[in-house]
Amino acid sequence: MSTSIPELTQGNVFELPEVSSPALKPEVTGEGHFPLSGRGASDLKNDQKLNVETELTGGGSYTADEEADSRVTTTTHTGVGFSPMLPQEISPLFSRRAQRSSRDHRQQALSVEAIPRQTIMKALASRPPNSANQLSSVPAPFSSFMSPPTSKDTRTGPQRLSAALSGFQLGSPPDNIPLTSRYPVLQSPCFFHQRFDDAVDIGKLLEDIVEDEWMSHSRLMQTATGVREVSKQLQRRPLKMAVRSVMIVTKARDNQLVTLTRELADWLLSTPRYGSDLGVTVYVDAKLRHSKRFNAAGLLEKEPRFEQMLKYWTPDLCWTSPENFDLVLTLGGDGTVLFTSWLFQRIVPPILSFSLGSLGFLTNFEFSQYKEQLNTVMGEAGMRVNLRMRFTCTVYRDNKEGDMEEDEQFEVLNELVIDRGLSPYVSNLELYGDNELLTVVQADGCIFSTPTGSTAYSLSAGGSLVHPDIPAILLTPICPHTLSFRPMLLNDTMLLRVSVPKNSRATACCSFDGKGRVELKQGDHVTIAASQYPFPTVLSRPTDWFDSISRTLRWNSRGAQQKGWDEGMVKDDGEDEGWDIDTVDSGVYSAESSVSTSPTRRQMSTSS
Repeated sequence: MSTSIPELTQGNVFELPEVSSPALKPEVTGEGHFPLSGRGASDLKNDQKLNVETELTGGGSYTADEEADSRVTTTTHTGVGFSPMLPQEISPLFSRRAQRSSRDHRQQALSVEAIPRQTIMKALASRPPNSANQLSSVPAPFSSFMSPPTSKDTRTGPQRLSAALSGFQLGSPPDNIPLTSRYPVLQSPCFFHQRFDDAVDIGKLLEDIVEDEWMSHSRLMQTATGVREVSKQLQRRPLKMAVRSVMIVTKARDNQLVTLTRELADWLLSTPRYGSDLGVTVYVDAKLRHSKRFNAAGLLEKEPRFEQMLKYWTPDLCWTSPENFDLVLTLGGDGTVLFTSWLFQRIVPPILSFSLGSLGFLTNFEFSQYKEQLNTVMGEAGMRVNLRMRFTCTVYRDNKEGDMEEDEQFEVLNELVIDRGLSPYVSNLELYGDNELLTVVQADGCIFSTPTGSTAYSLSAGGSLVHPDIPAILLTPICPHTLSFRPMLLNDTMLLRVSVPKNSRATACCSFDGKGRVELKQGDHVTIAASQYPFPTVLSRPTDWFDSISRTLRWNSRGAQQKGWDEGMVKDDGEDEGWDIDTVDSGVYSAESSVSTSPTRRQMSTSS
């Protein structure tokens, strides 16, 4: 059973559900890309499933009062993860129907500062930055999950995570201590790979947040600011670290790249590093275990010690133990990079992408030079890392009883697309920013893109190119019904919510980075917020982004450049010959003379 928000009506007092013993049991079934959390995960075929069931018992109190002057509901309550919603006037620009629909959605909407349950669970399962000595502040089940397994523990990663979630309680204790105080890990504005700890001063960032009165009361602002500041610290100097385990992600359905994967794995395994006569541990796709092209048996015959160094990754391993990998190498195009983001729905290792696809906005390393480039990154020179912004998108369902139930959650690198799907009708969507009704979208759909995704679907729909370092959310309509609905940039600290009105003629469809297509029915909505789990990419040079758009889009390039005007033609003897026809004599293009260049004025001055 999913967590629900009680219906708000005037003068009623509700019990806020409190979790006492949640039966959070991630069950991995089938084969796919990555585990999905939530009630609707089982509806997505060919994807990894993570079914999270929650058992609720009674808890705190929840009160609501609705004013009679068309103001939206003001709520006050006690409990975990909620904060009051302020009253807001409904704009007279919208019709009464839109006002009623807006008011209904506001009554059901979570507070801007409310934390989705899946966000809390992912944070508790993640290691807080620079806090190896703070495991005592993490719930005991997650502390054991985060620690390396003992020799007696034969459980797999998913089994250990399932046990950790099953033994964890989200409910408030009797003294109503806030969740963030009970578990300081939830106070972290963002989460990143443990190998970045030495390069990031997270303590200074937390002090700045505490000293900033406005920022200290906004979780979304803390997250957006935290990601920006951590990215700045990582870009100040190269990151020098010993890379001892490398994961290789190979593009699917391209057998030629399987051969290149074997070549790369062989070189990584056999090249001596860090005082050893062998290389580093290499993880390849588990589907290559029995591949004849990859020929793992041949690698083991070449060096028997490779048996302990050649390992295989699965989507489960990426979900439960992302910090097992010091570096991830992708062989393919942008789709392979997006698939890598799809795999790591929590902490992401640094990503180095080789260009072996078609376009390659995100792949700036040439595979023909992989030996020199990897020797540089894994050697004394180190690597420069850029943290790319991701979105946390959470789907909420209307259970037809006035309650909103949390459903799937996705970490998105490129964009969230909401369109009309198979419906012949124009989409009718209500867009809210921090629970304020911004506009009603009437179009084929709309795109919410990260700066990374500005070169993808958003660009095709007329959106602008945005540098990855610019903190913004791109809103790009798809064939809007009004010509004045133009693409725009929104603040990355804003919580966006897109709702399908209950009186809408049709449903809407969401796709997350082109995957996980989900239908939004009447009354459902999806939220978009800056993610606590940014996507770190290794830079080949400081001008990576400009190089990529110049290479792929031919940005600001033309067939022939305009010739310059020389001062004259120089003969062999060095004498300046000058021009036979000069623009100064015509009086049309002269910029040096104060005389008007108008032909009429010039003719009049000559005749006089």
